[in-house]
Parts: sequence; C-alpha cells; structure tokens
Amino acid sequence: MSDVLFEERDGRDGRRIGIATLHAPKTLNGLSLTMASLLDTQLRAWADDDAIAVVVLQGAGDKAFCAGGDLHGLYRSMVDYREAGGGEITRNAYASEFFSTEYRLDYRIHTYAKPILCWGHGIVMGGGIGLMAGASHRVVTERSKLAFPEITVGLYPDVGGSWLLSRVPDRGGMFLALTGAPLGAGDAIHAGLADHFIPEDARPEVMNALSNANWSSSASANHDTLTAVLRSIEQPVSPGPLQAHAALIREVCGNERLDDIVGAIDAIQDDDTWLHNARTALLAGAPGSARLGFELQRRASTLSLADTFRLEYIVSLHCAAHGDFAEGIRALLIDKDRQPRWNPATLAEATSSWAESFFNAPFSAEAHPLADLGSQPESYA
Repeated sequence: MSDVLFEERDGRDGRRIGIATLHAPKTLNGLSLTMASLLDTQLRAWADDDAIAVVVLQGAGDKAFCAGGDLHGLYRSMVDYREAGGGEITRNAYASEFFSTEYRLDYRIHTYAKPILCWGHGIVMGGGIGLMAGASHRVVTERSKLAFPEITVGLYPDVGGSWLLSRVPDRGGMFLALTGAPLGAGDAIHAGLADHFIPEDARPEVMNALSNANWSSSASANHDTLTAVLRSIEQPVSPGPLQAHAALIREVCGNERLDDIVGAIDAIQDDDTWLHNARTALLAGAPGSARLGFELQRRASTLSLADTFRLEYIVSLHCAAHGDFAEGIRALLIDKDRQPRWNPATLAEATSSWAESFFNAPFSAEAHPLADLGSQPESYA
C-alpha cells in the first residue's frame, strides 16, 4: 500500500473533493522523498481538473498529521557522502533531491489556486508544518502540537520556516526557532500557522459539509465557501503560553545580538513548565543551529517566500554536508544516546563569520534547482 492515499469524493453538481492522506502511521506520517513526489504530482493533476473544487490534506491515525521529514533516509545519505570523501555539497544526490522536491511541494501548496484544507490533528512538526503552513485553510484540534524542533537535531527551521517565523508577532518566531517550543491550537492560530480550531470528533461533520457545499467553477468563490463551512463548525479556543508570555518573549528576543538573546532566555526566572522546557532545549541544542536560525530569520524578513526557499535549499545542503545534522540524528534516532557532540560546541564559536560559508551557493542563481519558483531569484545572502 502506498504511503500516500488519494481519494475523490462526490460533491454537488458534479464537483468533487480531492483527499490526500499521508499513510505512514508507524513513522507518524514522516514525509519521505517518495511521499513528497506523489503529493506534488497529484496536486498538479488536481489543479488541472476542473471538477475538483477543493483539496483536503490529512494524516492517517490519531497521533500525527506529519511529524517531520525522512531523517533516517537523510542520515544514510549523509554518512555515504562523508564516507565517499565529501566534496561538492551537491554530490549528496539524495539530500539534493529530497530538499528540492520537498520545498517545491511546500511552495506549490502556498501558491495553489484552489482551496486546500489541511487537517492538522496531533503532531505537526518540521516538514509537517511545511505542508500545513501554506494551505489556504488550516485546522487545528484539541490534540494539535506544532513545533520547529530542529535545534535538537542540528538543523534549523527550514521548509519556509525562516519566512514563517520571522512574521510571528512579538518576536515569538525567534523564540520558537531557538527553543523548539511546542504550540497548541490557540497559540498556533496566534502565530499565523493555523486558522480554525475544530475538535477532532467533528471531522466527519466537516467532510459531510464539504460534500454538500455549493461549489462553483471559481476558485475564489470556493475559497469563500470553504471558509464559511469551517466558520460554521469552528469553536473558540483559549490562548496558550506563547500568548501568556508574549511580553517576556518580546523583551528577551528583542536584542540585536544572538548571544544576548540566548543569555536573556537562560536568565528567565519563571516556574512555568513551558518556559523551563524551552530554556532546557535551547541550552542542550546545537549552537550552530541557533546561529543559522537567527541569521536566516534576519534575511527572510526582507525576502519573498520563493527566495526564502532558494536560500534554505543552499543552507540545507551545507548542513547535510558538513554541519551538525548527521550528529543530531545519530544521537536522537540512530544510537539514541542523546549525547550529541556539537561542532561548534559553544555559541561563542558559532559566530556570524562561521555561518557565512553555509550561504555560499554552489551554482549560479539561474542554475538553482528552484530557480523557477516565483519571480527571478534575488541575491542569496
């Protein structure tokens, strides 16, 4: 059975609903290269099918929509690349194809003309946010848990995360990137990563309403129709710790220097469990990841989404070639000793100058694998 299931349900007046279900519950629907390719192909087909009025993206099982990308596959490719002597970062063929396919899919979702409803139930992390964030209509439930936990595995918030997090209110995006702190439904909506809170047990009601809605040939009108359906079923949701601590986060992350931000987070005196866990994750995480996340958010704040994906692609290839990414996966998932040996080992070593090499493109802007996304590429750095 395929790791992505596709279905079309009949609506009214000959219109249909396209449903894509990530179907790898044993890996919490972790996104593999094959899954990303299948999704991208089907979305393109549905975009060209006049009978498809709306697309639904969901995950199998009750634990996760998508817990992230294919870390095991990426780890194997990084080990093979390094054992072969390294060299040009594009020589890791799997990583090159994985990131280009994933980012192209994410960008397609962001720019899809037809409405996409993403049902973000359960765990939505890393690559899962990449799929969900660009959907026109994003639902969270009482068990949704969104996070960019890449600092724990030596990466950084990619999949457009640099662009998304730079736009979170009250400097919250910087805090989330540095700490991997999780968001519940209320905070996900506040952060701009979700739109509607609907309890999981109301999903059948939503699907039934989609089948009975008055869809048309106009994508714009169908966006409005989907909004109306969800608003008729959504419920109010309470704010979470990101909002409760907004003033504190704005203060500590308002510093201009990364060292000052990290120092201010470390100095937080509060018994709140969410803040404590965030501080612990930052101090145990990869200093290089903190630096890259910081530098990327600064750049992404003035870039288009397409240029952000192009920039992230270059940085991700560098991370796969000579960064802490392999070591982070080893410690967490392979050897499971949870004792990563980060290099650089301290924030003092992870300087802006150290990070500069991660932004060096191995090709011209015209030859970039994602050169055709959006408008003409801008300067990468």
